[in-house]
Amino acid sequence: MSTALTIGLGLPLWPQPLAPVHSGAVSALVAAIPLAVVLVLMGVLRKSGLFAAACGLTVALLLAVGVWGMPAQLAGLTLAYGWAFALWSILWTVFNGLWLYHLAQDTGSFGNLRRWMERCAPGERAAQAILVAFCFGALLEGSAGFGAPVAITAFLLVGLGFAPRLAVLVCLIANTAPVAFGGIGVPIVALAGVTGLDVMKLSAMVGRQLPFLSLLLPAYLAWVVGGRSGLARAWPVALVAGLSFAAVQFLVSNLWGPYATDVLSSLAAIVATVAFLKVRSSQHQAAALTPSPAASPDAAAPQSSREALSAWLPWALISVVMIAWSYFRLFPLGQVSIPIPGLHDRVLITLYQKPYAAIFTFQPLVGGTAVLATVLLTALVFGAGPRVLARTGVAALRQLRVPGPVVLLIVSLSYLYNYSGMAYTLGAALAATGVLFPFVSAFLGWVACFLSGSDTSSNLLFGNLQVAAAHQLNLDPVLLAATNSSGGVAGKMISPQNIAVGVTTVGLAGAEGQVLRSTFWHSVLFAALVGALAFVQAYAATWMIP
Repeated sequence: MSTALTIGLGLPLWPQPLAPVHSGAVSALVAAIPLAVVLVLMGVLRKSGLFAAACGLTVALLLAVGVWGMPAQLAGLTLAYGWAFALWSILWTVFNGLWLYHLAQDTGSFGNLRRWMERCAPGERAAQAILVAFCFGALLEGSAGFGAPVAITAFLLVGLGFAPRLAVLVCLIANTAPVAFGGIGVPIVALAGVTGLDVMKLSAMVGRQLPFLSLLLPAYLAWVVGGRSGLARAWPVALVAGLSFAAVQFLVSNLWGPYATDVLSSLAAIVATVAFLKVRSSQHQAAALTPSPAASPDAAAPQSSREALSAWLPWALISVVMIAWSYFRLFPLGQVSIPIPGLHDRVLITLYQKPYAAIFTFQPLVGGTAVLATVLLTALVFGAGPRVLARTGVAALRQLRVPGPVVLLIVSLSYLYNYSGMAYTLGAALAATGVLFPFVSAFLGWVACFLSGSDTSSNLLFGNLQVAAAHQLNLDPVLLAATNSSGGVAGKMISPQNIAVGVTTVGLAGAEGQVLRSTFWHSVLFAALVGALAFVQAYAATWMIP
């Protein structure tokens, strides 16, 4: 066990032990137990996300205190810190995103959007999945993120005739390629901040990895929806969507930076895909595709320009508001930094030999507040009064009754995993893989994003570890830091936090374990693809590194 040290003003400093059981490999296996508990309970035994998260957190707490020797007071403060972050930085955003969704439903906007989507791809299940889950989902991810895109697009697919479980599966898989640039580029900005690397170089490097995934992802979705025959029919649509998204993602991330990459890429994909579908429809080729079994009877009915505008207005507004929020730098306005008493600088990160800060940054104008501004603007434009706002807000709050506690528990588990040192024990063991580390680095991001549900948190957790390993192995730190973010996007689809939010709108609350089971191997495959690409870039294609 570790002994207390003192620094600064004489406050006791607790150093994280990297190998508490005197073997790095065995310690790493022990550190992985809480992750295994969550995965097995949800993915194998099909328990609810709430039960799995509670058990995982309990096991992590016992290990943190009993094996890593973390003082119980520090462990308790860490859990409270995690709850505070989850409530304001995550659930506030998710709540307002769901509020916007319910408001769009109440005003008829969402119904118009469903009809618009159905008219663009009448009866084409694969094309609908690509247009809704991939193109539209990326727009929502680029604007807000934190699980709301999956919840909204899954409900839209159910309205188009998809079975709820398939809808959630498709949307979780689609919610990968745009994740690294989500929330107006926050994950890349956070990665630059924690590593000290140039934000443009990191943006460019991620932009030289994820476009390969973006190009393949629509075709992969078509295969998930319709199998080999579905892919054979829908590959032209998949090619148009993937190529347009990947090309703009590459250009914007390399020439402009991370901030507007998702928004511009998704808009380009939406325009290109819809234009292609309209041209193909005019050539009477749509009849050759398998019809959706629950297609709306009014799918072919004409839709006025006003209805089309109504359909897109809330989502156009959220994109404009988020971009303006970023451009005018409103996020830090009125920001208050609150050191957590008794936890701030009380833990020594042994791996980096520096104190672990614990500062809760309260931003009144955080992303969730920007989404709230969109809610109010949407209500104003549609003439929705206070009663409508109250009714839809209560509906959104009710939807978070089950997933909300899951998010709180999972984020608390993530914070405890970090502050106890278990995350660094696991990371240090993986960093010892030597020449294989560029491949393994993608799985470091994958694990961190699985834990936290956020590519931003993944970068904050293991960004410095990737850089340290790069220097030790004489590899480019920009490559490995970027690979952490790119690999993290694959972990997003199996994150209990993301799944918990994603099932809220389709009646699958409590079935999170079955959802995780269906997404797990897709997630592993995506992480392996990113890792293989990073391995090639590290040793054979170094010219791809900016």
